[in-house]
Amino acid sequence: MTEHTGRGDFGARIAALMPRAHSDLAELVAIPSVADERQYLKEECLKAARWVADAFTEVGLQDVHLAETPDGSHAVLGHRPAPAGAPTVLLYCHYDVQPPLDDAAWTSEPFALTERDGRWYGRGAADCKGNIVMHLTALRALGDEVPVGIKFVAEGSEEQGTGGLEQYVARHKDEFLADALLVCDTGNAKVGTGTATTTLRGLADVHVTLRTLRGEIHSGMFGGPAPDALAALIQTLSTLRDPATGATRIDGLDCDGTWDGIGYDEQQFREDAGVLDGVRLTGTGSVADRLWARPAVAVLGIDCPPVVGSAAAVPPAARARVSLRIPPGTDPDTALRALTDHLTAAAPWGAQLTVETEGTGAPFRASTTGPAYAALDDAMREVYGKPLAYLGQGGSIPLCNVLADTYPRAEIILMGVEEPRCLIHAPNESVDPTEIQHMAHVEAAFLTAYATGHARPS
Repeated sequence: MTEHTGRGDFGARIAALMPRAHSDLAELVAIPSVADERQYLKEECLKAARWVADAFTEVGLQDVHLAETPDGSHAVLGHRPAPAGAPTVLLYCHYDVQPPLDDAAWTSEPFALTERDGRWYGRGAADCKGNIVMHLTALRALGDEVPVGIKFVAEGSEEQGTGGLEQYVARHKDEFLADALLVCDTGNAKVGTGTATTTLRGLADVHVTLRTLRGEIHSGMFGGPAPDALAALIQTLSTLRDPATGATRIDGLDCDGTWDGIGYDEQQFREDAGVLDGVRLTGTGSVADRLWARPAVAVLGIDCPPVVGSAAAVPPAARARVSLRIPPGTDPDTALRALTDHLTAAAPWGAQLTVETEGTGAPFRASTTGPAYAALDDAMREVYGKPLAYLGQGGSIPLCNVLADTYPRAEIILMGVEEPRCLIHAPNESVDPTEIQHMAHVEAAFLTAYATGHARPS
C-alpha cells in the first residue's frame, strides 16, 4: 500500500494505475463465472470469488472472506473501520456474469479481454467486473488514507436473480449497515456524462407452457384440424403487444405512464440499441416514457423444435420465457397476476396453458436530497466538469429494495462504469477504459468529499 498525498493528485495517480486496472480486468474476465451449474462449473464462480477476496485484502480491507448465501452462491465480504467521526460507505458489486449467449456472434473470445477501437471487450468487462476494477483502482489511489469506513460486498448470483444476497442481508443486518450505499452496477447516460441512476424497473418473469396434443403427430396426416401448440403459443404471446405500435398492452396494468426526468434522444437510442435501418421503435410516447415509466414485455426464449432437425410433425407443446419490466409505482405481485391472467385468457382453441413464476422484483426510486448525493455532485463536477446527471434504468436490481427497507436512513447511490455502448448481457460486451479511469476518480473524490465536506445523515 502507498500513501495518498492529497485530493488534487487523484487524476494523476489513477492514470498511472490504469495498466494495473487492465491486468486486473483481464484476469477477472478470463474466469467464466456464470452462476448457473447447468452451463458452467460452480468452481469458476468460487475462483472469481477468491480472486476478489485476495484483491480487496491487498488494498487494505480487513477480514475479507466468502460467505455462503441461501441460494448456494458466495458473497465476498470485507470492511475497513471508520476514522473517528467519519461516516461509513458500503461498496457493492457482483462478480458473476451473464453467459456469452451466441459464441459465434462475438468478434473476439468472450472470456479473453480484447482491446479494439479504444474499448476493452469481454463478458463482464462492464457488468460488473469493470465496477470491481473501479473500486480497486479508487482504493489504490486513496492508499493508506481512506477517509471513511468501508464495508464491501461482491455478490455471486446477481445475474441469475435467485436472491441469495437479499436473503443474506435480511439475516445479517449489521454486516451491511452504512451511512451511504454505493451500488455500482449501473453507469453513465453516455461516455463523459457523470450520472446517478435514481429509478429502476421491477420485474415479473414467468415460464409459459402450452399443450395441445398427447405427442407429435404427422403434419401431413393430421395437420389442419390438429391444434399446433407452437402456433397457439405464438398467438398467445402476440396479444401482449398492440398490433399496430408494438406497445405493451396487458389487461389490468397502466401502460401509459410518463417520465419527467432527463430524456433519451430517439436517434441516440437507435444507435445505442443497434436498431436496424428502417425498423421502427415499438410503443408510443417518448423513449424515456417507454423505458422508465411504463411496463415493458419481452419474450426472452422459446423451447420448440429447431429449424434444423425438425420433423414433419405437429408440435404438441411449446414453452416460452416471458419477462415483464415494471416502473416505480407498480406492485410486482399485481403485475404478476395481471400477466398470468392475461396469458391464461389469451390461449386459443382451448389449449392447456400453465404459467410458472420464475421471479419478481419491486421497482426502486432513490431519494437524492442528502449529503451523499451532494458529495457525489462535487466529485462529478471535479472529474467531468459538469453537474451530476440523473436518469432511470430499465434494468432491475432487487437488492436495492432490500437495502432501502433494511436501512431506511441510508442514502443509496447507483453508479458505475456501464453506458449504452457497453452492450451488457449481449454478445461483444465492452467497456470504455476512460470510464473506469474517470469513475474510479469520481469514487475516490466522493469518499473524500463525503468524509470532509458534509455532515453525516442525522
